[in-house]
Amino acid sequence: MTLSSMSTSGAARLKFLDGDFEIVVPGAFVLCAVTQKQIPLDDLRYWSVDRQEAYFDAAAANQAYLEALAKGEPF
Repeated sequence: MTLSSMSTSGAARLKFLDGDFEIVVPGAFVLCAVTQKQIPLDDLRYWSVDRQEAYFDAAAANQAYLEALAKGEPF
């Protein structure tokens, strides 16, 4: 069974952990913090625990990292 088959439609709310996440509010996807693209939960691979943000791909995660670094914020 996949995550998306267990979830309802709409956006999910997650708690991002080191190497895992907990579903706080069930849903089919989360939004990328950088691109605002929908990320199906089965495809979610990139996130920041400190920022509690999801990223569509490695490029979006890197962009968020560089922006946080420039501001002196945790990532």
